[in-house]
Formats: sequence, C-alpha cells, structure tokens
Amino acid sequence: MKIKGAAVAGVFALLWMAVIFSFSAQEKEESSAVSEAFSYRVISSSRFFLRLDIDEEDLKQIAAAIEKGVRKAAHMTEFGILSILFYLWLGGRQFRPVNRALLSVFLAVLYAASDEIHQRFVPGRAGTLGDVMIDSTGALLGVVILIGVKQCISFLWNRRRYRETKLL
Repeated sequence: MKIKGAAVAGVFALLWMAVIFSFSAQEKEESSAVSEAFSYRVISSSRFFLRLDIDEEDLKQIAAAIEKGVRKAAHMTEFGILSILFYLWLGGRQFRPVNRALLSVFLAVLYAASDEIHQRFVPGRAGTLGDVMIDSTGALLGVVILIGVKQCISFLWNRRRYRETKLL
C-alpha cells in the first residue's frame, strides 16, 4: 500500500515539474503580467476585507511594487511543493528519515538549477544563481514544514492514545 502512494506522489512530482517548466517558458512580459495581476487581486481583496480606503491608481502602484516579492514567494512555494512531492515519493523506499529529507531537497535544488538554465533560453528571462538559492530555500522550507506538521500530528495522536489508555 505504501508503494502505491509513493508512486502517485512520483507522478504528481513529474506533473508539478511540468507546471514549473511551463511557468519558466513564459516570456518576461507575460510572466510579469501574471505576477502583477495576482498582486493586484491580493491588494484588492485586502482593501475589501480590511476596509482600506485606497483608490484604484494607488492600488495599481502597490501591486506593481510588491510584484517582485510575489514572484519570489511563488518560486519558493513551487519548489517547496516539489520537495514535498519528492519526499512523499521517496517514502516508498528504504531511507532513514533524514536521508529522505536531504535527498528530496537535493532533487528539488537540482531541478531548480536546470529550471534556471532553461530560463536562459527564454526571451527576456535570465537564469540566476540567486533564483536557484530562493528556490532552494523554498525546497528546504517545504520539507521542514512537512516534517514539523507530521511531528505535531504524531505528538497529538500519541498524547491522545496515552490519555485513552490511562483512563482504562
């Protein structure tokens, strides 16, 4: 049963790599437009929920100002998800947990490097070592967060079982 889940995670990892590749294949103007539109929606939603009095022109300026940060956060998220999928895929193999975590981050970093090389061939895009570092940070954070969540769930589950046995 564990192998099937790992195989599914492997398929999802390949699909996610294709998604990352397609985003990287976008020319600079198209990629910036997507990031800026997302930034605009975030700020616009914040304006509504927080009842902020921001006019449309200021809203567009704020969205343009945070676009780069949104883009970098998206990169971190993409590679965080990829490292989690690699971690789940490696779950079907015999690895110590720390080796499994390190290998999943390594695979995501390797793909990040290849992704930046790919971007060097896309008009208006430039693959940089800085972006590989941002992607690598996202990959590491993804696995750390996953392991942290697993540890919390395990702790709470064991605590609950301990209390149940104590009541008997």
